Amino acid sequence: MTAEERERIRQEVDEGACEFMHVHEEIVEKVEKAMPDEQQLLDLSEFFKVFGDSTRIKILYVLSQSEMCVCDIATLLQMGQSAISHQLRMLKQMRLVTFRREGKTVFYKLADSHIQTILAQGMEHIGE
Repeated sequence: MTAEERERIRQEVDEGACEFMHVHEEIVEKVEKAMPDEQQLLDLSEFFKVFGDSTRIKILYVLSQSEMCVCDIATLLQMGQSAISHQLRMLKQMRLVTFRREGKTVFYKLADSHIQTILAQGMEHIGE
């Protein structure tokens, strides 16, 4: 990296900084009271990590359209059943999907409408 590039990056970083140190106590106190505890923030971080994998997103999206078994999902996504099962296991652990048995077949669906809302809002955001 050249000296010019370093200077440009430093200036970009500095643009977001305060010109002088002055804490706005009322704002800080208000936000501090509203902040979730550390464990809640860690849990939220883990929750959003699940959405960071395209295979899991595909599975969640197809399940937002219909309840499906592993065979259906694997066929639709053109993937192996073991790969789908592995991802479904993680999605179940994170309580994003639930399942029901019908004979020997297990059908999966989204755990609740919140997941569908998150997917819809994400699609809306990237479409803007």
